[in-house]
Amino acid sequence: MSNSVIRVVDENNIKTTVDCFLDCLAYNSNNNMSTHNREAIAEQIVLSEINNLRSDPSIVKENGCAACHILFTLSNRMQISEQDASDLLSEALFNNPEINELFIEIVENIHMKKRMMGVSFSIKRREAKDKYIDSNFKNTLAELSADIANYGADIVLRKLLISSISLEIAKNIGIDHHAAIEELYYYMRKNDQQTHESILEFTNRFYEKIRRK
Repeated sequence: MSNSVIRVVDENNIKTTVDCFLDCLAYNSNNNMSTHNREAIAEQIVLSEINNLRSDPSIVKENGCAACHILFTLSNRMQISEQDASDLLSEALFNNPEINELFIEIVENIHMKKRMMGVSFSIKRREAKDKYIDSNFKNTLAELSADIANYGADIVLRKLLISSISLEIAKNIGIDHHAAIEELYYYMRKNDQQTHESILEFTNRFYEKIRRK
């Protein structure tokens, strides 16, 4: 994608471009469209939504996630699953450094600069707080159990590693977890081979320890 397209900030022009891409998408259907065309459409939608959020950060409601909003927009507009949208979003950010920079900029703006953190939880009664924590505790265990059954232990271990590292970043920097995990993904995209090898090395050592027992 050319720099002139990436730096477009006129929302009307962006939406027109995206709508043209989506017309093409509807005409060809997801099954017949080439990977290159799907990625190009995804880049346009991501860029459009980034610019929408730059113009009006309040689109992401209190305690909402800027990255999730862009992901769900991509899923809805392309009429694809959230998993497919997640893959396309990752590809768009990984392959286009300028969009990657704009993406992390809007995440930081919404999650760090525009938001007072933890207020809505802190004003709840103790009973409501405990109920909220209990729900998250049970839901997380159920989700991980389902992931093991559907995707295998390697994927779950990687998920737990990413969660642990991003949580450590959040605590040390003093930002929310949404922002921390996007900062981590941003770093991993820029250092893809190094981080992949580090995680693979840890995973191998982890399984080796288990086998020795």
